Amino acid sequence: MVPNPPRILVIGAGSRGRAYARAIQSSTDGIVTAVAEPNKYKRRQFGQSFIWGSHALPSEGAQFDDWRDFIAYEKGRRAQILAGETDVPPGVDAAFVCVLDEMHREVILALTTLGGLHIMCEKPLATTLRDCINIYEALRTNTNAKGEQMVFSIGHVLRYSPHNMLLRKLLLEDRVIGDVLSVVHTEPVGWWHFTHSYVRGNWRRESTSAPSLLTKSCHDIDVLLWLLCSPVSYIAQHGETPHLPSTISSTGSLQYFKKSRKPAAAGTATNCLSCPIESSCKYSAKRIYVTQDEFGLDSYNTDWPVNVMIPDIESYSDMNVARETLLHELAKDYGTNTPALQIEQSNWFGRCVYESDNDVCDEQIVTITWDDDPVPSLPSFPHEFGQESVLVSSPSRSRGSKTATFHMVAQTNKICQRYTNLYGVDGEIFADSSTITIHDFRTGETTTHCPRNEDRGHGGGDLGLTRQFVRAVDKVKNHGWTTNRAQTELVGCTLEEVMRSHAMVFCAEEARKNKKVVDWGEWWAKHVEGKLKRDTS
Repeated sequence: MVPNPPRILVIGAGSRGRAYARAIQSSTDGIVTAVAEPNKYKRRQFGQSFIWGSHALPSEGAQFDDWRDFIAYEKGRRAQILAGETDVPPGVDAAFVCVLDEMHREVILALTTLGGLHIMCEKPLATTLRDCINIYEALRTNTNAKGEQMVFSIGHVLRYSPHNMLLRKLLLEDRVIGDVLSVVHTEPVGWWHFTHSYVRGNWRRESTSAPSLLTKSCHDIDVLLWLLCSPVSYIAQHGETPHLPSTISSTGSLQYFKKSRKPAAAGTATNCLSCPIESSCKYSAKRIYVTQDEFGLDSYNTDWPVNVMIPDIESYSDMNVARETLLHELAKDYGTNTPALQIEQSNWFGRCVYESDNDVCDEQIVTITWDDDPVPSLPSFPHEFGQESVLVSSPSRSRGSKTATFHMVAQTNKICQRYTNLYGVDGEIFADSSTITIHDFRTGETTTHCPRNEDRGHGGGDLGLTRQFVRAVDKVKNHGWTTNRAQTELVGCTLEEVMRSHAMVFCAEEARKNKKVVDWGEWWAKHVEGKLKRDTS
């Protein structure tokens, strides 16, 4: 531990908040010192696990029922310091924002108004393009006493797994297949996992959440841009402008989880526990959450997905009582007399997957193309956002035309075990979640790399992102680094890249809904640059 470790606040003690807290505890010199969480059980369990322990009480400023309570507390704490009071408790250096997607804008804007905190936000940045732009503008005003923009990171964890970091090095630095011509990347969501989150759960409706391309796959779009668009190096003296895409197109729809697919034998049943074919249906909620191997409660799993329904399930000492409680939750249903707002604001994990109110795509393909761009054009991307542009030398590698295809598919046996085919002029690569296999056309040799897998959380990406962000905070706090240096060298992702990858998702959705090929440059100028200019004029 360093003498003056980074002090971290986690806002939201759900599964992602706990994942990042574990990563902070196990892989960084930072310490979690505060949590904001409205659920009393989650807040207590989080605090006992990561802050005050099981045999102590929380100290002042260690827990908050609501993130707004933290804002008020921190304003008061800073006022005490300005008034010259002594024995003022220390504050926090950074915040991890792990609340519901639709709350990100409100929380981040409040944190930036407070000012002076480094921020890591779970993906996606926000659920609408307008909110993403608002957050982008707010983050640019979040500065320290020196006027430097604070460090920001987004939960695009795929960038930080040892597997993908090696893949990028092999592709861009070692150039093992030469110039890249085409990439085909697949995210297999998983046949029952999709129903949990996108048919029965939080992310099933665009009106209350966002398109599944954003909520599930925005970091897949990001990793494609990271491989094919972002500069090879983020170090200023070796900088280069991004090779920006030319066109975006997309196809997709809700293909399967709808009433027209419902088996006739299920009759009028709308809940699994009252369905005549429950015992033979693969989507039976009882089968998935109770009896399923590894993930069901009968396998003594009290973690995800069971604790999504019963947050305090692990506190039950009697498994029979726990089982009955879970079945009672799964039996909940709605009918024609249930208020629409109640239906929208609740999760219905026992609901028939063919009778739910879901409307997000369960199958989608996005195609991104790049034109030849052998010499980077100026002004660079930062200049387009009103920042100073730096003239850079042309990279030696070609920035030739290429295509990336992304496929998000629900009906798979694999659960989020992504795989990618990359085709270049000198070879091809197949990368799955554990190996990278290179076929060299020049030598005829086949080489397989097996990167270390530090953790189950996105192949070590959770640990990697957390490690780099907390290191960046530490370097600024204790080692005299500028925030810009920490952002580029350690986080390795600029605020502009975050904005670009999210905008790409919204552009793809427009292309899908309007059945057209969209010119990226024109779309960006109209929907992002144009709105920024109007907002700042």
